[in-house]
Amino acid sequence: MSQSGAALQEYNNELVKCIEDLCTKRDELHRQILIEEEEKAKIQHDIRILTERLAKVNESLAKKMAARNDYDRTVSETETAYMKILESSQSLLKVLKKETSGLKQKT
Repeated sequence: MSQSGAALQEYNNELVKCIEDLCTKRDELHRQILIEEEEKAKIQHDIRILTERLAKVNESLAKKMAARNDYDRTVSETETAYMKILESSQSLLKVLKKETSGLKQKT
């Protein structure tokens, strides 16, 4: 009987050790889970902040692109008008030279 009591005690000791090992592994896994949950929360926070920043940058870009398009249109219209002024000036100069030449011949 003493032998079965000793065997039972040995089994009990092994069971307790196995349970303690399982608890240790579970606790380590729980610690890792907490760390990863904290990291996940930080990443989600960073994503939210970056998403907000991206939206603001996109909005700013859209406004600046619209303004640039307005500048492009204004520059194009101004250049076109300036070219018409130059053409008119050239035509006026030709007419003036012709008239001046005609006046010189009359005198």
